[in-house]
Formats: sequence, structure tokens, C-alpha cells
Amino acid sequence: MGKRIAKRAGIALLIIAGLLGLLLLLSWVNHRIQLAREEAIYQPMGKQVAVNGHSMNVYTEGNGEVTLVFLSGSGTCSPVLDFKSLYSLLSSRYRIAVVERAGYGFSEDTNLSRDLDTVLSETRQALSAAGLSAPYIVCPHSMSGIEALYWAQQYPEEVTAIIGLDMAVPEAYGEMEINLFAMQLSSFAARVGLTRWIPGLAESDAIRHGTLTQEEKDLYRAVFYRSTLTTAMRNETKEIKASAETVANGGPVDVPLLMFASDGSGGTGFDEQTWRGFQHNFAADLPNAQVVELDCPHYVHDYQYEEISEEMMGFIGELP
Repeated sequence: MGKRIAKRAGIALLIIAGLLGLLLLLSWVNHRIQLAREEAIYQPMGKQVAVNGHSMNVYTEGNGEVTLVFLSGSGTCSPVLDFKSLYSLLSSRYRIAVVERAGYGFSEDTNLSRDLDTVLSETRQALSAAGLSAPYIVCPHSMSGIEALYWAQQYPEEVTAIIGLDMAVPEAYGEMEINLFAMQLSSFAARVGLTRWIPGLAESDAIRHGTLTQEEKDLYRAVFYRSTLTTAMRNETKEIKASAETVANGGPVDVPLLMFASDGSGGTGFDEQTWRGFQHNFAADLPNAQVVELDCPHYVHDYQYEEISEEMMGFIGELP
């Protein structure tokens, strides 16, 4: 009797595994078909430049004397479109540059190291290859706050100021728990097209709350299905704690900082008090830093872009 039950259980497991394999195969085939269909709307925005053996995308707009460099947070699949609601309000006064790191947006993916020195070096090379030159006002969102702070530490002559769009600071990563297994699982789901069966996943804050046109929303979705948890994104996350420690040990940042702080919801992993506390603690140790609290989720530039643009213009106008 026991052998018979075990045999039946084994057959049942084989059937389940077979059905699961068939489901994954059908999902992958559908994903490839949809990617081919989306080629018609997948029109890159920006300039492709060669950096470190792969291509990176740099989008520019405006012709002002001051250059604002926007750097996206971890996993933001389309930085160019994610920041659009904000930079479109600024490009009449300033030159806008959005650098899409390897594996993001229209940039090529890579399995090269994503240590802090490599990431910053590629950002600087991409800007130069796109015809831009320092100094810059760096505008990081979330995780790229670590890169912006390191930039100011290593090359202070290149950074006029930092405007943090709910930027992360080193203290946050000391307490953050990162589930690499869940990330790998989600990346696999994206590669075989399982994300297409949950349409809401592609509806970013930029799509739901920003000022994108219908064509831009469709393009954002097309980018999402190509650039979700890429190899470079995953490797960045593996390095981020070490990167944050490097910045924490690198000494004070001697440039003006304007830090917009969200209520912590929508992606930080912390409650409001804790998340804002990180930013206030960081600013308290610097002579030229100020924090502006915003009553909105983590992607602040997709919610309160008008208020942020006004604050930014006032802040930039008072810089030396």
C-alpha cells in the first residue's frame, strides 16, 4: 500500500511539473511574440554612447548654462520617461541630462561589476561622450543618492550641488534588508514573461500620476517588459551596502544639498518617521544641507513635480 501511494504521489508531482513547464513555455512564447509586436513603438529617446564595452543612453533637453543630471533609483526601468514630468518644467531654463545606467531604459545590459567606482566612472564617461561637461547639479533619486554623494566626495569640482529626489543616504542601507533570492525569482519571472499576466506591474507612478502622453505611456510599458531586474540592476543591488559604507567612510560632502523627502511609502521599505529620520540625520551633519518634506510616496518627482520644480529653481538661483 505504501509503495502504491508513493508511486501515485510521484506521478502527480511529474504531472504538476510538466504542467508548470508547459505554462512557462507558453508564457515565454507569448512574451517573445509581444516583444516583436512592441518593436513598432520601441523608439529610443536619447543618444547612444559607447562606455566600458557597452552602450549607454543619455537623454538631453534644453540649452541653459546650468546642467542638471538626473540619476534614477534602483530598478526604475525607464529613467528618461520616469523623470519627464519634472524635467519638462525645467528645460526652458536649464540643460537637462538623464543618464540611464547599464541595464536601464535604452542602455545595454552588462554583467560587469557594479561597484561604486565603476558605476560613477561610466556615468561620467557617458556624459562626456554625449558632449556634456562639468560642473553639474546632480539630481539623484533613491539609490543613486549614494553615487551622487560619492561623486561630490571624489570630484567636488564637478558637482555644483546635489538635489535629492527622495535620495537614499548611507544610514538607510545599514538597516535595510535585501532579499536577493526574491530578486532572482522576480527577474526569472520577467524573462519568461510572467509579468505580462499581471498588467498592473507595468503601471509605474510616472504612468499613473505623471504627465506622460499616451504614446509615452505605451513606450514606458514596452521598456518595462524589456528592462525589469536586469543583470546590471541585480548586481548593483548586491553591491549597494558596500557602496553605502564607502560613502559613509569618505568624509563630509562639501556641496550645497537640497533634499526632498517622501513619506516613505511606495518603495523605501521604511515607515515615514524612520525614512525621513535618515535624511534629517544626514543633513544635520552638513552646513549647506536642507530637507523639504513632501506628503507623497517615494517617487516624489511623479507626484509633486510642480512644487519640486519651483523649489529647485529657487535653490539654484541662490547658488554662487
